[in-house]
Amino acid sequence: MSTRLTGIASMATRQVLTDVADAWRERDGAEVCFESVGGIDAARRVGEGEAFDVVVLAADAIDKLEGAGRLVADSALELARSNVAIAVRQGSKRPVVDTEAALRSAVLAARTVSYSSGPSGIALRQLFARWGIDEEIRARIVQPPPGVPVGALIARGAAELGFQQLSELMHLEGIDVIGPMPPGLEIVTTFSGAVCAVSAQPDAARALLDFIRSPAADQAKRRHGMQPA
Repeated sequence: MSTRLTGIASMATRQVLTDVADAWRERDGAEVCFESVGGIDAARRVGEGEAFDVVVLAADAIDKLEGAGRLVADSALELARSNVAIAVRQGSKRPVVDTEAALRSAVLAARTVSYSSGPSGIALRQLFARWGIDEEIRARIVQPPPGVPVGALIARGAAELGFQQLSELMHLEGIDVIGPMPPGLEIVTTFSGAVCAVSAQPDAARALLDFIRSPAADQAKRRHGMQPA
């Protein structure tokens, strides 16, 4: 039986899964290859039955795939939690974002604002609607294409103020991470993993997910801006 496992995951977990795959290979001598793409694209591909052993996505996307019969029943595990952070172009003025009022003012003052199309983006749209500014800033929203990090738009000046998972911002050049969301407005995404229904190696895939969930992977998660689930 093959010892090579394949997985697909959202971009937010790319660095963590790269480190975990290396650790798994060193421990068991087994190869793991994760493809990291936009979360919407990853969910679509698994939903269409593309051949992967494991999938790692935001928990709500995993729930939907399980409900559609694309995952092995009861194989889903919560793996990591990730907070949204705020960034500007490197060297540019850093707005104050440490309170709700300050963040609202910073969003209103920004010429362009960017956030992803994933769960964090949905939460931000809901926040802007609650603030009553969604219509006012609609024309200033710069949405990155799937798989393109918000930080890339900030680095090249296409967006002035950006919001995304800390794990996706912290390693990018050309940007400054100016802080987390202020107290009371935290946006936390739980990432889960599951065995794909089409996997020919479900036991090995379960063992890999158990490893990602275990304390052996905690350091990698923290190193890349996440917390163990």
